[in-house]
Amino acid sequence: MNAVAIAPDGKTAVSASSDRTLKLWDLATGGVLATFTGEAPMISCAVADDGVTVVAGDWLGGVNFLRLEGLRD
Repeated sequence: MNAVAIAPDGKTAVSASSDRTLKLWDLATGGVLATFTGEAPMISCAVADDGVTVVAGDWLGGVNFLRLEGLRD
C-alpha cells in the first residue's frame, strides 16, 4: 500500500497499491467495497470534498479519475 485517503464523511477510505489497485474500504467493518485495477502501480490517491470523486496517480505518470456513485444503498 502506497497511499490512503479518508473520505470527507469519515466512513470510507481509498488505498493505492503497488499491485495496480485502488480499493474502497468501509471503515466501520474493515471490508472492501470495491476494487479498481489500473495500468500501472498506484502511488497516490485523494478523495475530493464531494466524497464521490477520487483522483489517483500511477507509476507511469497517469492521472486516474473515478466517481464513487451507487456503491451503497
